[in-house]
Amino acid sequence: MKQSLQLRLSQQLNLTPQLQQSIKLLQLSTLDFQTEIERYLLENPLLEQDSGGSSSSDSAESTSSTDSTDSTTTSDDSYDGGGDDMEWGGGTRSGGDDEDDFDPATQVARELTLREYLLDQAGVLRLPDRDHAALAFMIDAVDEEGFLPFSLEELLEQIPPEIVSQLELEIDDLAVALARLKQFDPVGVGARNTAEALFLQLRQLESTPACELARQIVGQHLDLLAGRDYTKLKRLLKCDDAALKAAQTVITSLNPRPAAQWAALTPRYVVPDVLVQKIKGQWQVRLNPAAMPRLRINQVYADILQRSEGGVLARELQEAKWLVKSVQQRFETILRVAQAIVERQRAFFEHGEVAMRPLVLRDIALELDLHESTVSRVTTQKYMASPRGLLEFKYFFGSHVDTEAGGECSATAIKALIRQMIQNEDKTRPLSDSAIADALSGQGIVVARRTVAKYREGMNVPPVNLRKNL
Repeated sequence: MKQSLQLRLSQQLNLTPQLQQSIKLLQLSTLDFQTEIERYLLENPLLEQDSGGSSSSDSAESTSSTDSTDSTTTSDDSYDGGGDDMEWGGGTRSGGDDEDDFDPATQVARELTLREYLLDQAGVLRLPDRDHAALAFMIDAVDEEGFLPFSLEELLEQIPPEIVSQLELEIDDLAVALARLKQFDPVGVGARNTAEALFLQLRQLESTPACELARQIVGQHLDLLAGRDYTKLKRLLKCDDAALKAAQTVITSLNPRPAAQWAALTPRYVVPDVLVQKIKGQWQVRLNPAAMPRLRINQVYADILQRSEGGVLARELQEAKWLVKSVQQRFETILRVAQAIVERQRAFFEHGEVAMRPLVLRDIALELDLHESTVSRVTTQKYMASPRGLLEFKYFFGSHVDTEAGGECSATAIKALIRQMIQNEDKTRPLSDSAIADALSGQGIVVARRTVAKYREGMNVPPVNLRKNL
């Protein structure tokens, strides 16, 4: 086979390192972004965070404040080699270096876990070592909601054989320990299921006709009560509406999950990227200073670099300049998108969800001359604090349906109307999905019954049979 050399021309789109960095920073949430900035600060000696106390002679960057947003941006990101700092940021911090040593987390009182709370109650009991050990094993087996998911036989098998032999533990010892555990607070802890937890709580209440009827329901007919089958319940219990309603009131006052307040829920902290306020009758958007780091080039290293005319720090200087510019672009883009959203959704901020306008990513992209993927990155995990609450940018986007008048109604507005109808319905005769669809049609919004059902399920609203009360 004859070999030959050929020259071909082709075009290929490559992302520069600076563009890759900008895209990465843009798609991060505020907390992830701050973590990423901290990493850059640790890795790059030419980059530092301004504490807010530098004088005007320390910075060559001019800043401009927009009338409608009060946001601070740099006018130039270049470094001229004259030894001046380059910085960008929107927040100031007061105080000296001593404040860095203060950790607020160490000053927060720690709440007891469920296990610690139960062990504290067990500790005050004067019991033999074997009984204390059995009770401790029982407490360790309780799940985060206060239930005991194992049988006594299964629990005994989980205890190391050498401990069982040493303490001479038997099933009867665990049964006694379980009986003691069921007397602890919160009432219902150690129950095998919801019905038993409710029954243990009912046992603590004063004996009344409503309480006695509630015990019968919990012990034998809890499934019928959950299914709102009141007709069958009244027939089986031989009671009238008033008695059944009184018993239902008692049951609904109980806690179906005894230790729900100790459930291990991971807190999700959110820092708003922008703040929305109504000032002199106009809705205005500004960047949140608390979410914006103040970055600048380290003056000492910059001077060294100037005198050495390059050297080992040249790459770090370029990376620091790129980062400052990427941070600036991130917040400028977030601000522009937020302003466009607020301008499109002014009616929402004035009147609430029922006034939400249809909006898609393409609308904002065309208005701001941005790529739709860029708008998608900006609206994901970015939040605005407003009089209507803390809202993700994505909240303002959604599908729509056509109205009889030829206009459009957003899915958010339709959900709000459905929620209002359900909140105001007669609880003894709740609205079916078909009835809600007919009511919406009367307002000029034509939606199918299955669409109403989809929206209702998305709002975690139960169907008509589970919303019926006596």
